[in-house]
Amino acid sequence: MISVAAETTDLLLSLGVAPERLTGGDLAARSPITGEVTARLRTDDVAAAAHAAERATEAFRVWRSVPAPRRGELARLFGAELRAHKERLGRLVTLEAGKVLSEGLGEVQEMIDICDFAVGLSRQLHGLTIATERPDHRMMETWKPLGPVGVISAFNFPVAVWAWNAALALVCGDPVIWKPSEKTPLTALAAQSLFERAAAAFRAQGGEAPEGLSTALIGGRALGEALADDPRLPLVSATGSTAMGREVGPRLARRFARGLLELGGNNAAVVRASADLDLTVRAVAFAAMGTAGQRCTTLRRLFVQDAIYAPLLDRLKRAYASVTVGDPRADGVLVGPLIDAAAYEAMVRALDQARAMGARVTGGERVEVAGPEAFYVRPALVEIEAHAGPVLTETFAPILYVLRHERLEDAIALQNAVSQGLSSAIFTADLREAELFLSERGSDCGIANVNIGPSGAEIGGAFGGEKETGGGREAGSDSWRAYMRRATNTVNYGSALPLAQGVRFDLG
Repeated sequence: MISVAAETTDLLLSLGVAPERLTGGDLAARSPITGEVTARLRTDDVAAAAHAAERATEAFRVWRSVPAPRRGELARLFGAELRAHKERLGRLVTLEAGKVLSEGLGEVQEMIDICDFAVGLSRQLHGLTIATERPDHRMMETWKPLGPVGVISAFNFPVAVWAWNAALALVCGDPVIWKPSEKTPLTALAAQSLFERAAAAFRAQGGEAPEGLSTALIGGRALGEALADDPRLPLVSATGSTAMGREVGPRLARRFARGLLELGGNNAAVVRASADLDLTVRAVAFAAMGTAGQRCTTLRRLFVQDAIYAPLLDRLKRAYASVTVGDPRADGVLVGPLIDAAAYEAMVRALDQARAMGARVTGGERVEVAGPEAFYVRPALVEIEAHAGPVLTETFAPILYVLRHERLEDAIALQNAVSQGLSSAIFTADLREAELFLSERGSDCGIANVNIGPSGAEIGGAFGGEKETGGGREAGSDSWRAYMRRATNTVNYGSALPLAQGVRFDLG
């Protein structure tokens, strides 16, 4: 294999990123695969964010008047660029985020899928006709473009989450300003380059795609704060930790802006005695170990009914022992590196806390793959009795806490007894148990599944969760409404002026 840095540069250039963007800057981009520096980027300051907001505001004045199906054509062209460059962008995701190749490609496929979704949506931005008590009147709701949208994304899905927001925002009539994670800025530059190619193709067709329709800003916390505080951005979509959400949410509330928050997820699954254990083991293994435990939907807590606790745990231990940890570019590797040293240190602390509570830990040790600056670990199975301590905290690493239960109601109560409410699952062949889990007395999460794990959502369903997960919804269903404003309109096509609620106002 060529060096990670050399391959990264080759991929970026082939995706249209200008070589001068990659050198001479103050932000060192690193690959978790080896820990080596892959580029040195110049960061944008708060003044650059203000300039981007001004350009986006000017672009909005033009883009909002472009018919929505024509805006959908730009989404189609962007999807075509992604299809043409899926292999290269997917590999770049692997190099920068450390995902195995199939997951890197899968992330780009999510981008393609949301573009397809947005194309169809562009002809379905609909309101309602509402019954009115006044004769010769028509009352309706209509939906209008909202304005420039800020997007703050996290390292673990460095391009897909932006695409979920951008594709919908663009067909709804809104420009987008994007601040990617400073841990994964290179994939953002590549995605922005592909979008600019699509915009150029749109203009070549005679379409009007103004400059400033999409902007990627590279930098840290100050840029995120600038987007949250800018009155020209009526919506900011922020994906990351609950701690980040606690900072962004109040800043938006102070100026009465909308926040679309996708935050933490301490996700759980319940396994009942009737479950298909072959299916369950495979689902649990992917949900807990995929992306090295660095998904917001990663499975972190497993509640197993007493009768099958021992056989299920035995199968899980064998699955954990068989999984290959290593360079995510290599064939057969299923678990790549943690993103950085801080992630590894957080995992060590959580496991130490669990051991101090009497837990038995299988796995969790560091694996030597590519030197001291790369942090590979074996996924950890933690047999623990108390639903307390680190079990209640989301640690962004491959740790699965396993606990016993007998009554389903007790397992549901424990599942819900954390501050986050993103994703959940039950494994059972009992229809009554499945329906109880999905009922108002069941899971309190935004995502609740039966006989599939909590990880691996599709863009056709609204993605998001409750409580400290933030309450936001991205992708399917009616989530497009977050990017638009609603107006109620009443038209009087008669010659009289009846007032609502029987009010009289006679002028004589």
